[in-house]
Amino acid sequence: MHALGIDIGGTKCAVSLATKAEEGIDIISRSEFPTPRRPEECLERASALAAAALGAAGISERDVGAVGISCGGPLDLERGLVLSPPNLPEWDGIAIVEHFRELCPRVILQNDANACALAEWRYGAGRGLGSLIYLTFGTGLGAGIILGGRLWSGASGMAGELGHMRLSEFGPVGYGKAGSFEGFCSGGGIAQLARIMAVERFQRGERVSFCTDQDALGRLDARAVAEAARAGDPLALDVFALSGSYLGKGLALAIDLINPEAVIIGGIFLRCEDLLRPAMERELSRECLGRNLGACRITAAGLGERVGDYAALAVAFHGPEEGRIT
Repeated sequence: MHALGIDIGGTKCAVSLATKAEEGIDIISRSEFPTPRRPEECLERASALAAAALGAAGISERDVGAVGISCGGPLDLERGLVLSPPNLPEWDGIAIVEHFRELCPRVILQNDANACALAEWRYGAGRGLGSLIYLTFGTGLGAGIILGGRLWSGASGMAGELGHMRLSEFGPVGYGKAGSFEGFCSGGGIAQLARIMAVERFQRGERVSFCTDQDALGRLDARAVAEAARAGDPLALDVFALSGSYLGKGLALAIDLINPEAVIIGGIFLRCEDLLRPAMERELSRECLGRNLGACRITAAGLGERVGDYAALAVAFHGPEEGRIT
């Protein structure tokens, strides 16, 4: 069986073509592009790349068993709609499933965090486990949950929206809420934290190595802050320590509530685990029940930077059975 995976992200999109192998997935080709602001442009580019991938591989559309779509929520899974996710603000009521039916009659849409949880459970760090939480920690923050050996989507398909939880009355804005889990633990949130803390330094007449003046604040992103932290900048290190602390605070709530065997984290945690883990573990030891924490392994995504590709493909290969279970 061949399948297409369409990964729609707030920053970039990817189109993958794969075939099912005995032990996993063999990715035949992959291409990506920056996410356009207009959803119509994004869907047209993704369709063109998918058609080109099939042509280059000599695969007919008739031989594509399914198209899996991984996209940030909220989504209407039953109607196949994207419902204005925080990181895709112009995607309001977009009929994404109907669009890709031009390629294949079977198109399965799933929340990106759920899709990543499915991929890590089937092919990555969660293989063989009965319960886990997957955190995206990328442009935004969402969670996918495996319970009792099944993907849990919830009564309205919205389970796992941990990014919306408010962890502090004040703080960076994420998911439309100041002080939210997403505000503290996402790429945009880390950039906001760096700006807030840099302004304090500027007002005290201090220098900031990764930002020359207040005019440059708007261009700050998480990558620049991470590079500065690795170079030993004290402010950048403080930013990641604060993000890591709130990561621990949010995880303590999730672990005590669900009591999973593992928490698997992708995105920025994959690249910056050394900057985030110490503060995360300190907070977890203070806030989480010891027995629950002792039963839970916290690790970076086993599929690494390719987890998004595997996520969309896992929805295609397993979604009809597991991708929409509530």
